[in-house]
Amino acid sequence: MVVFWQMDEALKEIGEFGLIDRIKEDTINDAATVVQGIGDDAAILLPTIRHLQLLSTDMLVENVHFDLTTTTPWQLGYKAIAVNISDIAAMGGIPRHIVISLALPKDFGFDFVDNLYQGMKEICREFKVNIVGGDTVSSPHGLIINVAVVGEVEPACLTKRSGARPGDIVAVTGFLGNSGGGLAVLSQADWEEQGFAWSLVTRHLTPRPQVQAGQALARIGVSSMNDISDGLSSEANELAAASKVGIRLYKKAIPLSEDLLRAADWLGKSALDYALYGGEDYQLIFTVSPEKVGRLNKANLGVCFSNIGEVIEGSGVVLVDADGAEEKLEPKGYNHFR
Repeated sequence: MVVFWQMDEALKEIGEFGLIDRIKEDTINDAATVVQGIGDDAAILLPTIRHLQLLSTDMLVENVHFDLTTTTPWQLGYKAIAVNISDIAAMGGIPRHIVISLALPKDFGFDFVDNLYQGMKEICREFKVNIVGGDTVSSPHGLIINVAVVGEVEPACLTKRSGARPGDIVAVTGFLGNSGGGLAVLSQADWEEQGFAWSLVTRHLTPRPQVQAGQALARIGVSSMNDISDGLSSEANELAAASKVGIRLYKKAIPLSEDLLRAADWLGKSALDYALYGGEDYQLIFTVSPEKVGRLNKANLGVCFSNIGEVIEGSGVVLVDADGAEEKLEPKGYNHFR
């Protein structure tokens, strides 16, 4: 087992306000949108004229969303921000500001928190996102990270889950299942010796939100969009339900990477199952009218895309085999209370 971090001097020696002073440097990456960041009772922000504001939040709980024996603090910090930015990307928006709340065990050390925030600050620099506030409290039962993100979108580019129409093409960005495969690989003692493992583990521990693709797709005028956080089966069903339509997906069209295929063979599992149910890919699923499909090839998405199905009359999602046989695709991705 790889040891990713070690305890150093405990946080109780510095206290809450000392911690805030320690982490508030290098948190503003777009000063033109901020009047006041960390340091007052609330942040003061400058919204862009004639833009809609987007607000989303996600919580990560130790031993539910992450295991500190298989992730570094830097990777965890990066991922905590990435999963929130992905929600803004899925609506065609631009992420602007982040608020971070931490519940920290008192025996956690300076190095852990510093490295956690270095991962957060790195992805915020990449996407020019400001960290403008938050809260820090002690936790008796493990680490909890809650992030809220504020984004903006032009009204004409706002893309929701509810716009799919019969006849639309269903498509996805990137490869699916790599994160779920990476999580499965991490559970194996000798995973580091497998050449295919590193790309999958990286996709799981440090996913990259598809902000550029989301904005480009919104400008094209895709009819609906969703980020793939809980697996393709879950997200496709969400689009179908929100749009009050049916969706037909084709097994052979779902993009699976060569590394995932090799990993699934090594694990004795189905690569397709990782794509359908694994989750945490943070790619985008979207629908687009046939007359706009040609524009996708010319758009600067920054990532490949695959046509994987079509929108039909009815409800629910069906998966079509190579021989044309159909089966209902249930939303069996990760569910906290199932």
